[in-house]
Amino acid sequence: MVDSELAAKAKSLRNEIRKHTYLYYIENAPIISDYEFDQLFRELVELEREHPELRTPDSPTQRVGVAPVEGFERIPHPAPILSLSNAYDEQEVYAWAERIGKLDERVQSAEFVVEPKLDGLTVVLHYEGGLFTRGATRGDGDVGEDITPNLRTVRSLPLRIPLTDKDIRVPERLVVRGEAIIYLEDFRKMNEALEQAGERTYVNPRNTASGALRQLDSSLTAERPIRLLCYAIVDAEGEVPGTQIETVEYLQELGFPVPDGIQLCSSIDEVIREHGHWVETRNQLPYEADGVVVKINDLELSRSLGVVGKDPRGALAYKFPAQVVTTELIEIGLNVGRTGVITPYAILEPVEVGGVTVRQATLHNFDFIAEKDIREGDRVYIKRAGDVIPYVIGPVVESRSKKLKPYSMPETCPACGEPLEQVEAEVAVFCVNPACPAQLVRNIEHFASRGAMDIEGLGIKLAEMFVNEGLVQDVADLYALESEQLEDLEGFGEKRAQNLIRAIDASRQQPLSRLLSALSIRNVGSTVAGDLARHYGSLDRVMDATQDELEQIEGIGEVVAQTIYDWFHSPANQRLLKKLRSVDLWPEAQMPDRRAAQTLEGLTFVLTGTLPSMTRDEARQKIEIYGGRVTGSVSSKTDYLLAGSSPGSKLDKASQLGVKVIDEAQFEDLLRSE
Repeated sequence: MVDSELAAKAKSLRNEIRKHTYLYYIENAPIISDYEFDQLFRELVELEREHPELRTPDSPTQRVGVAPVEGFERIPHPAPILSLSNAYDEQEVYAWAERIGKLDERVQSAEFVVEPKLDGLTVVLHYEGGLFTRGATRGDGDVGEDITPNLRTVRSLPLRIPLTDKDIRVPERLVVRGEAIIYLEDFRKMNEALEQAGERTYVNPRNTASGALRQLDSSLTAERPIRLLCYAIVDAEGEVPGTQIETVEYLQELGFPVPDGIQLCSSIDEVIREHGHWVETRNQLPYEADGVVVKINDLELSRSLGVVGKDPRGALAYKFPAQVVTTELIEIGLNVGRTGVITPYAILEPVEVGGVTVRQATLHNFDFIAEKDIREGDRVYIKRAGDVIPYVIGPVVESRSKKLKPYSMPETCPACGEPLEQVEAEVAVFCVNPACPAQLVRNIEHFASRGAMDIEGLGIKLAEMFVNEGLVQDVADLYALESEQLEDLEGFGEKRAQNLIRAIDASRQQPLSRLLSALSIRNVGSTVAGDLARHYGSLDRVMDATQDELEQIEGIGEVVAQTIYDWFHSPANQRLLKKLRSVDLWPEAQMPDRRAAQTLEGLTFVLTGTLPSMTRDEARQKIEIYGGRVTGSVSSKTDYLLAGSSPGSKLDKASQLGVKVIDEAQFEDLLRSE
């Protein structure tokens, strides 16, 4: 290759890397995988190493990251916030150890620390006299963006250290490095809530955390479930530990959250085995991680090895096998949900990702398709992490055929052919035809589910069968079914038919709150259904409520009140309600007696975990009978968290907010108290 071709190649690689760096750090919208980015970067590093004359002062190989965006004050870091070189197999790890071993023979007998490589936003936290004073992004490694107000909204960040009363030394000045992340379960719940509210959902936790922390309005940051994990001391004025494993333990003693599972290894062979363990258990991690970080435990030895380019020699990122691949998007399919929401999904050329063959992936919503300009026939990036549903990251625009046309949002429902509607200021698109067969199947499935009418044995397959056979046109028809109608159906006999009819009949005893939750009213889950049942006491009164009256109920705002009012005033739903009355499914709310109402009146509870002698539904009913209120998430307005075994993240949230946590025995004492 002649010199001009080499120069052109280097320039092309620099421009490509800059583009993807901008998309990743500034736009929070990467279109290639980390592995592919690393391969581009490696190619440029090798080219510049072989031909130093091609290296330019502004080459990405001479920088750590990107410059801060406009809108934030610039903060210089007290020491460079470096990134890491990458290894993708054990041969590269052994080669790294051999290289640094030649620089200092102490490496040959050194210990190593293996930590998870967190996939989040790097943050630098400054403490003066034990008080958090400011925080910044990594920026270009030398200068970051001042995001102090946003970081103060992260509840896991200690505003004062140490957090405990223990006698722990705290340097007069301490600068800590950490990672801002969103746990996978928190991310799923956040998107679920956004989707139910008709708002835009997010693609992945990393970009969501990064985008939230770089908001100019910190109140928007506070709405996101961001957590912090810390792992290094950048600078200090005072005595600090001399090893990495002691540093992490020290940070934890001070009150900083640190990653679980950090291991001290006595050799590179042990590092390789530990990496294998992380690969096997990666899908069990509560957060996204794309590898492990291998560090020399002796920090003085690590520092003495120096830096090469942008990478410290004493640490290495040992990546996991890729979970991002590319494949062809054959078609954009459409799913009709039980509330009529139309959700697009990708039908793919089958491809293996993360050890699983993927044929379909989520496309989130129509706005996402438009923003990314995803087209049928595109080659697209697919990501799957753990048990998370595979999703499309974006198109490989460079490989797109000129024949492909932009995707047009459908105008009619794919199931019933009726026109679709989009509520103003909402992302969701709806089929508003209550007779839509796709909605009917989902409605029956939800109606019979454990959290609704709890009809044992009635799942989606039976719902499809009943609709296809013309046995039900709405959920009220379930109560008119007779065992003789079912006995001739595939998979049914006399005993199964009778058992299902008994289960349907038993569901008539469910309370009003369960029926309201079962009717698939948009924005009405178990909490709102319980509020309606307690406030009105009967289905007749809920039907007669005006929108203004509904808005006066605590927890029900203008949007929810509008959807409830509209549902009850739809002619089709009024016909359904008339049928429910005719089949004797018209429950009244079980109102609390006066003594019980005084016991828990005005108190708000959240339930979590498995209770010893009652189900959550039974606990909910007791609370409501005694005048209390149950909500789905812990907030500053929560009075008690009733916790059983395996309580999950709600217990952490309660601890952070100072909400009192009680067990079943203490709950029973509350019921008996005067």
